[in-house]
Amino acid sequence: MWLVPRDTNGKGSNRIPLPPDLRAALIRWYVGKGTVHDEKAGITLVQQARIGQKWIACDCLGADKAPAILTPAFLSEAETYYLRRLTSSKRPEHLPDCPFFRDQVTIRISEVRSRSTPLEPPAGFFEVLKPAPEKLAQRPEDDSNDDRTRNASIPRLARLLWRLMAAAGVNRIAPLAYREEWSIRREFAALTRAAGLIEIAPGIQLEKAFWTHPKPLQARAVYATLRALEDRWPRDHAPQGFVLLYAKGIHGQEITLTDGDTVTIANRIQSPSVRGNPIEGPFLVIIVVGKYPEAKGYAPLRAYAQPILNGRLFAPVDSDFERDVFRTILRTQQELHGRGIDLAIDKPVFDTLTPDGPCRPDFLIEARSRETGEIRNLVVEAMGFKTEEYEASKAITHPRMAHLGQIVTIDRQDDDAHTGRRALLEGLGL
Repeated sequence: MWLVPRDTNGKGSNRIPLPPDLRAALIRWYVGKGTVHDEKAGITLVQQARIGQKWIACDCLGADKAPAILTPAFLSEAETYYLRRLTSSKRPEHLPDCPFFRDQVTIRISEVRSRSTPLEPPAGFFEVLKPAPEKLAQRPEDDSNDDRTRNASIPRLARLLWRLMAAAGVNRIAPLAYREEWSIRREFAALTRAAGLIEIAPGIQLEKAFWTHPKPLQARAVYATLRALEDRWPRDHAPQGFVLLYAKGIHGQEITLTDGDTVTIANRIQSPSVRGNPIEGPFLVIIVVGKYPEAKGYAPLRAYAQPILNGRLFAPVDSDFERDVFRTILRTQQELHGRGIDLAIDKPVFDTLTPDGPCRPDFLIEARSRETGEIRNLVVEAMGFKTEEYEASKAITHPRMAHLGQIVTIDRQDDDAHTGRRALLEGLGL
């Protein structure tokens, strides 16, 4: 098998042969009989081929004939790579006994997560890209810290961003009595400080390859920094950097910044959605910058756009309705502050462990009376759609959430600030 330039017949002298170990791993992964290491090698090869504008030519017809072609493809819903057979009247077919004669067995691509499925912080280093597949195939790594294939419907890049946001505390809003500044400057400063506490590879802090402005990327300063760090990068880790941007919109592979300027990514930008409906901005977009052997130097390869409350508070939201509920909570915080009650607001990004198991509420609120010191805890669920899946997960998660506080549900059908405020006050016994 060979890597060949795309849009060719695959017979040129510039085709690159795959190492035998990698070829065998690719076949096992394709037919659904491979190990985790085979899958990792296969996904990385397809990823490289796609970035490097290459196709994969099969050798089942022999070295002298025009080969049957496999094209690298990307399933955006699961951020997972796979191979697609290129079939047409002008293209040769694989032999019937060739492993690539039939479409790929995609066992894990269609996995779907639910609210009742535990969501934990990603293990390992703050990295997305892996070294070249030849190394992965010949020197398999311990996969215990690699969750790219498990939980495939949630991109690892998203989970890394949530980990950074949690470490920075931008998902938590202190009572107004603390007089904390709400500003884009403060939020980015908190994220940058958190980057100094996280390793991107052994001995390399994330802050060494972390930017919060588009100019270093546009001026290629990001690439220069990564090239300068290459000699320090551990052998079993791929050099990569991360750019975190505040954006007003995303479309396809393009990020639209607040000044109207754009940043283009090699792959389609990932973002959460509800029933397939897009979520409005603003967004906090994390971009991973790296390179592959077949790519021309460094490039912004992937991005995840997390919707946030606004430009002064980077707290994450999962839907436009959840953003509306968040605003209602903030207005209630302001009202109760004047009545001598402090509200601390938490937007959990990962699971909380309870005696009955893990759960992840939409919001957690702690109300404390400045006069008596009495504390009340409230769990707020922003119920956008009543689906069978939600009702099934509710039976599991709500008993767990009851350990965290009084449960209050704000329903989309009662979507107005007055109804939401009344539900919050009643939940707090006010």
